[in-house]
Amino acid sequence: MLRVAVLGAGRIGKIHAANVAANPNAKLIAVADPFGNAAASLADQLSCESSLEPTSLFERDDVDAVVIGTPTDTHVSLMLHAVASGKAVLCEKPIDLDITKADAALHEIERLNGRVMLAFNRRFDPSAQQLRRSIDAGSIGDVRQVIITSRDPGLPSREYLKHSGGIFRDMVIHDFDMARWLLGEDPVELMATASRLVDPTLTDFDDFDTVMVQMRTATGRQCHINCCREAVYGYDQRFEILGSAGMLQNENLRQTTVRRWTRDETEAGDPLLNFFLERYADAYRNELNAFIAAVESGSPMPVTPFDGRQALRLADCALESALTGRAVTV
Repeated sequence: MLRVAVLGAGRIGKIHAANVAANPNAKLIAVADPFGNAAASLADQLSCESSLEPTSLFERDDVDAVVIGTPTDTHVSLMLHAVASGKAVLCEKPIDLDITKADAALHEIERLNGRVMLAFNRRFDPSAQQLRRSIDAGSIGDVRQVIITSRDPGLPSREYLKHSGGIFRDMVIHDFDMARWLLGEDPVELMATASRLVDPTLTDFDDFDTVMVQMRTATGRQCHINCCREAVYGYDQRFEILGSAGMLQNENLRQTTVRRWTRDETEAGDPLLNFFLERYADAYRNELNAFIAAVESGSPMPVTPFDGRQALRLADCALESALTGRAVTV
């Protein structure tokens, strides 16, 4: 049984801590968060210890692994401290907002032979995994195009946006990772456009709310990503993969598949699942299972720090392209 400490008792930390506590192959030892009574409150709910000092858990012999769900600017320091203490790490994306710091962290992890997995949870969504299995099985032949639609139900708070790193590094980074994973190749050229159609005051943060990205791999495979911070009809998450022998689609999830036809509505259904915590609940659980399995078996991590670095590089290139109006070589 893997003994785990969760760092961070915010929105993501609560998800990870609850999943660890419920996992039969793990034991939640402690939750740490330096702010207020967040850790103590979560620890009371999950019957584990709490701490105001995350790094204090790295020296404990009864902790085998840590899950990092803290603010982005703490990821590198906590990750490297944990690795140096011999702990396996599951770290939320991104590694850092600065690719130079991310590259330095990768070199240090390699030097220390660290066991680190990046938490790109969407790879572990059951529908996404079926897409990948179908591609691997050759059911649609050679992949030619990947189309990703990713739209949030509404803008996050201004305080969140202020520190998010911008839409490409915060939101679209998930889609960059999925693009690499589904294409099976790294893009070599990228073109992006970005607008402020939801909130023009995002100029205050040099940020955008509506973007489109086009990417091409060395063999000519193509990917189109469209993202918006606001879709009034709900959390919109769809994929389409065109191959030489067919096509795959991944539609939105709802509570039920029931549709209604009445005098006032045609083919109406349940609302889309509210947001990422609900839509990707299974993905978070599967992600933890994959992490535990890799740690216990000594097998390679299914998502590596290098994957995180590559997604961040694509985000940086997309921002450059959007600002300059030119295609960027990755």
